[in-house]
This record gives sequence, structure tokens and C-alpha cells, in this order.
Amino acid sequence: MEDQKKLGLFSLIAIVVGSMIGGGAFNLSSDIARGANAGAIIIGWAITGIGIIALGLSFQNLTMRKPDLDGGIYSYAKAGFGNYMGFNSAFGYWLSAWLGNVAYATLLFSSIGYFFPVFEGGQNIASIIGASIMLWLVHALILRGVHSAALVNLITTIAKLVPVFLFIIIAIFSFHFDQFSLDFWGPEGAEFSWSSVKDQVASTMLVTLWVFIGVEGAVVLSGRAKNRKDIGRATVIGLIGTLLIYIMISLLSLGVMSRGELSELPSPSMAYVLESIVGKWGATFINIGLIISVLGAWLGWTLLASEIPYIAAKDGVFPKWFAKENKNHAPVNSLWITNGLIQIFLLTFLVSEQAYHFAFSLASSAILLPYLFSALYQLKLSWSGEAYAEEEKRTKDIALGIIASIYSIWLVYAAGIDYLLLTMILYAPGILMFMSVQKEAHKKKMFGKAELITAFSIGLLAFWAIIELATGTITL
Repeated sequence: MEDQKKLGLFSLIAIVVGSMIGGGAFNLSSDIARGANAGAIIIGWAITGIGIIALGLSFQNLTMRKPDLDGGIYSYAKAGFGNYMGFNSAFGYWLSAWLGNVAYATLLFSSIGYFFPVFEGGQNIASIIGASIMLWLVHALILRGVHSAALVNLITTIAKLVPVFLFIIIAIFSFHFDQFSLDFWGPEGAEFSWSSVKDQVASTMLVTLWVFIGVEGAVVLSGRAKNRKDIGRATVIGLIGTLLIYIMISLLSLGVMSRGELSELPSPSMAYVLESIVGKWGATFINIGLIISVLGAWLGWTLLASEIPYIAAKDGVFPKWFAKENKNHAPVNSLWITNGLIQIFLLTFLVSEQAYHFAFSLASSAILLPYLFSALYQLKLSWSGEAYAEEEKRTKDIALGIIASIYSIWLVYAAGIDYLLLTMILYAPGILMFMSVQKEAHKKKMFGKAELITAFSIGLLAFWAIIELATGTITL
């Protein structure tokens, strides 16, 4: 009977795909076209495919080799590189989770704006008020102890996948190769240039990472398999399937509209690409699907964002204050601080010309450190042979660790100095929080030598970023 509740290969693949395809897919056409032409986008997806599969398989391997490290993705950084890197990994993961909610807020109200012009663009006063009301309604719901809703999850999964597949099918029949091949490497038929293409490929990296955030959750969920061998198969097939869906969305769009037209489309761009093919009903269908999907996902994302510091506090990684529950067992303090930060960042709708792009780029930058240290731990674990039988081959796992680490380091470079600096402003308050944790644990020495250098570097970069913002060198 228990085995009947376990998941087969097809169900596992569906979980892997469903956990990664979110609202970001609906704006992928314009997000990726904003900085790259078709040739560079293909190269960017090839790099992402290799890197994200290596990262996904690394998470799977770590889950199986180190089942005792069940505190979340940050536990790998802590086990491999000490308390401070473990804390920063948890802190970055939390930042990414709630910044992702800010991105979804502007995308949601941009879609609602298609039907109600008062919200047009998704980043005006009306949108801030609407997003704030939604935020605190969900907050009140979670405080009452609402932890899961299988029916809502099913409806939202259908709501996001049906429009995506309909778009792909219609776009295939409307694809024009002449349109796609125009300006393949650059403007006005420019010839291939390594320098230009490298910059274009780099511009796609935060976008491609954003739509794959959740890969670690997919691997953890896939642990409910009937057959343990299916975990790896489902991870690879699910990742490749998701990758193909994203490639088709971005490349087929370039066969329907020019790169310039795509980059200027309002959010969600998929709606307007489909509208250019079939008329108003196409945009209506996509927008309704996105609204249902994001409304349902909002509950899950808010739960995730508040659970991270709550679990970290119970593990002694965050201050104990975050572990407080109310009578309904909701993480009350964690929820208040998380949603309070989301509320503050909703105000960026007014100061950023592209609020959605700004929020998802910050969310992607924030998760770089947790992903990087997970990849490095995979390399360290497989290289040392810890958790392996003496005769067991480790070559494949070492290779996975190397590829995932190189990909993660490349992402840090590709993110660009501006977003790296802005992310350090968010990481800097974590220094004080970590000191509070060490004080609670009665540690006489708060930082090791390497940890002190890391903390000082984060503080210095944050100070530099504030100066750059003040002088207008960095803009939101």
C-alpha cells in the first residue's frame, strides 16, 4: 500500500518540469531578446543546458550521499565551508525567494492591466496597492495555518502549462526562417564576432538562471520515487524537457517578431507575441493563464520564503527569533519580516523603469552563492571520497562537480558588476545577523580568519555599491 503512494518515472518527470516552469516563462521572449540575437541565444541555452543539468545532478547526488544534511540547500555550504558560508548560503536563498515574489507581483499586475488599464504596466501606484493587498491577504491566510492546497496546485499547474504548450504549437506553424535568421549574430547582418557574442551570451545568463530556479526543489521532491534509479532519469529528462520548452519559447518568438520588437513588448511578452499571430483572444488566453498560475503560486512562494529563515533558525543558522510559531504553527516572526521586506521592495515599481527585470535579476544574483557553494561541495565530496565506498568509482561525480562549479563561477561573471554590487547591499546586513547567531551560541570567536576576510569584503562591496548608487553610476 505504501509503495502505491510512491511515484513512477512519468510522475517524477512531471514534478521536475512543473516545479521549474513558472511565471518567468511567460516573459522569456522579451527578457532574453533584450540583450542577445538568435545565434548568441542558442549558445547561451547550450551553456545553460550543460550547467544546469550538472547542477541538478549534483543536488541529486548530494541528496543521496548526504541524507543527514536535510536542512536545505544551505546545509551543503555549512558542511563543506564552515558556519559563515552556511549562513550566507541560507541568507542568499531567502533573499532570492522573497525577491522572486516581488518579480511575480509586477508580472501579475501587468497581466491584470491587460483587462483593467488602471494597472497597465504592472508598476504604478495602483499596482503597488493591488500587490500590497494581495501580499497581506496571503499573509493573513498563512497565519491561520494554511500550509498546502493540492487542488489549488493542480489548477495552477494546468493554468501555466496549457497556455505555454498552446503558444509553442501555434508559434511552430507561424515560424518564418527569414525572420529568425535576420541579424543572427548582431544588428544589420553583422558578421560573427567573439567579443560581441560573448557579451550577448553573458546577457542571457541571469534570465536563463531565473527560469530554472527551483531545480534543487525538483530533485528533493523526486526522492519519493518507487525506483531509486528513476531519480536520476527523471532529473535529466525533466531538465532536458524544461530546457527544450524554454528554447522553443525564446527561438520561435524570434521567428515571429524581430528582436527589436520583442525587447520592447510589455509583460507578459508571450501574450503579445501570440496576439500578433491569432489576435486578441491569444493575449487574453495567455494573460488569464498567467493570472491563475501566479495567484496560486503566490501562496506557495510566500510559504517558501517564510519557511527558509524559520528552518534555518531551528538549525541554529539564523537567530532564534525567526523560529517563533503562533498557535496555528505558522512561522509568525519569519512571515512578518519576509512580507515586510517584500512590501518595501514593491516600492521599486516607482523608481525602476523595468521593475520585473530588476527584481528577477536581483533574485537570480542572490541565489548565485548558494548554488556555487553547493557545486563546490559536490566537487569536494566526490574528490575526497567521503560518503563513497572504497572501490566505488567517482570520476562521473567529480566531472559533475567541476562542470557545475565552472558554470556557477561563470554565472557570477555573467551577472555583471552592477547586480553583484547591488546584491552585496542585501547581503551586508547578514553580517550583523550572523554575529547575533554566534552570540546566541555563546561563541567566543565569531569569525575565523577566512570568514572575517569574507565579511569585510562583503561590507566593502556594499559600501562601494551605495556610493555608485548615490553618484548615479548604478541605476535601478
